[in-house]
Amino acid sequence: MERKIVRTADGSKTIQLPGWGEQYHSMHGALQEAYHVFIRGGLDLFSDRGLDLLEMGFGTGLNALVTLAEAADRNLNVRYTTLEAFPVVEQEWHQLEFGRLLGQGASHQEHFEQLHRAPWGREYPITSFFTLQKLNIDIRNFESGPAFDLVYFDAFGARVQPELWTEAIFHRMYGALRPGGYLVTYSAKGSVRRAMQKAGFSVERLPGPPGKREMLRARRPE
Repeated sequence: MERKIVRTADGSKTIQLPGWGEQYHSMHGALQEAYHVFIRGGLDLFSDRGLDLLEMGFGTGLNALVTLAEAADRNLNVRYTTLEAFPVVEQEWHQLEFGRLLGQGASHQEHFEQLHRAPWGREYPITSFFTLQKLNIDIRNFESGPAFDLVYFDAFGARVQPELWTEAIFHRMYGALRPGGYLVTYSAKGSVRRAMQKAGFSVERLPGPPGKREMLRARRPE
């Protein structure tokens, strides 16, 4: 499938899939979307303690990078597990330059490269406070007990991959979360909200990132 690098409205880049009419991040701003949905909508709930975090869709590594940057600012310990069935290749992620976009000298770019070069299939310390585990696996084959406090659900949209937004998938996510844990996603589709509710989640609508009116946050009850 053809993939090309394009620039989004906030100056950050993303990978576009012309054949699907889809991209890895919002064209209204890749960096803005990552911060709005996953940091403000999710990580901010855990700003006073460490957490175990599961990401559905490592993709370009942007969500992991901004989480690492925020963890450094907040003295927050994060164990970050991410699932990716089709990893991007170096010639693609190297062009994105997300680390340079975040500034602060060379450290963010070094961390961005470390995130991508980290081995698959085992925990790897990026810093003393951020441990990464990348799993080259389809979410439909992922099994986990209640080991996580927060899920970043960042699969491609339901329009192009409806099989990843079903009640069965959200049952898996529910089972992976500890009681009281949260799942956040950019999606606000009614069918997605209903699938989450059928899986047992309490679901709320939140204001969406630029270009979207709403997004969803789901909670596994205590």
